[in-house]
Amino acid sequence: MQKRFTFDYEHYESIDSLPEADRLLVGEALAATGRAHAAYSHFKVGAAARLRSGRVLHGSNFESEVFPAGMCAERSLLFYAEANHADDPIEAIAIASDPSERECYPCGQCRQVLVDVERRQQSPIRIIMFGGGTASVLRSAELLLPFTFIL
Repeated sequence: MQKRFTFDYEHYESIDSLPEADRLLVGEALAATGRAHAAYSHFKVGAAARLRSGRVLHGSNFESEVFPAGMCAERSLLFYAEANHADDPIEAIAIASDPSERECYPCGQCRQVLVDVERRQQSPIRIIMFGGGTASVLRSAELLLPFTFIL
């Protein structure tokens, strides 16, 4: 039996067309790229999360000489949020990169952790992926990983 999986997402041709709250969060993610340590790939990634309280948290990627001991911006941010603000759910996360020739999408590990956080907090996280002047937005991390790992 063949089945089909489809989903809707928002696409914005410029940062100026994003809703103001998303545009501000993308700006925070872009600023976070400046704190990345990407000495090997030279691909700096920044992430910013808006919590239900309105607080904004930041993360950036960190590469290690002992590959693969680095950490992505998204997971740096998510683990920090879980350790320090678990009672304040994440409503949205923006991801951006420098250089920014195309939209910045999360890796597979980050996709799984995003889904894990959604499950724990029992609410979806709006995912804003920005780069190259455009953005794609999903209403939930589950759309990034439809066949997610479940214990």
